[in-house]
Amino acid sequence: MNLYAHIIKRVQDFAIALAVSIFLSPVLIIVSLLVKIKLGSPVIFKQKRPGLNNKIFTLYKFRTMTDKKDKNGELLPDKDRMTSFGEWLRGTSLDELPELFNILNGSLAIVGPRPQLVKDLVFMDKEQRKRHRVRPGLTGLAQVNGRNNINWDEKFKFDLKYIRNISFYNDWKIMFQTVQKVFCKEGINTEGLATSEDLGDYLLRLGRITEEEYRAGLEKSKLLINS
Repeated sequence: MNLYAHIIKRVQDFAIALAVSIFLSPVLIIVSLLVKIKLGSPVIFKQKRPGLNNKIFTLYKFRTMTDKKDKNGELLPDKDRMTSFGEWLRGTSLDELPELFNILNGSLAIVGPRPQLVKDLVFMDKEQRKRHRVRPGLTGLAQVNGRNNINWDEKFKFDLKYIRNISFYNDWKIMFQTVQKVFCKEGINTEGLATSEDLGDYLLRLGRITEEEYRAGLEKSKLLINS
């Protein structure tokens, strides 16, 4: 990779994230209070995600779902815990503002392949895992080309294309396109946000893996999360 990808990009990301965090601090405070009032504590949702070189890190977001459980004490499906307030947060992408702190601590970049779930990582092949040769991003090429409206194969193609063409120009182009799409709400399928298909489910539905491979992958992901 070039000088921009190795050095300049990280310095640029830190400077932008710091400036935006300060500028949007009133918004962060207001949203925090709204989440506290609407959904209670904790305000911040933390989740393990695979990052640079497949290293697991903690991703921060504003909480968008309740903790409703069934009679056995198990959390209800996402669609049953999602509230209209949570849908609004996700639809406006305000739930992702805490990821600015992921950028500051170096676990995220502003632009890069979006960090997927650990249970998605275990189903990726060698070629698809190349997306983890760079820091995952707050936004990426796939997000400005469909976001929730493209399938997994298309997402991987965009991710790998981005890695092959990292540059100052391309990053800023993606950033401007992201701002435009957030304000226009393009490519945001609010209805499917809580129930987006995981990679394992996608592969199983298409017959690319067996039920046994699917269950084994889920068990492996649990070990990675708890390690």
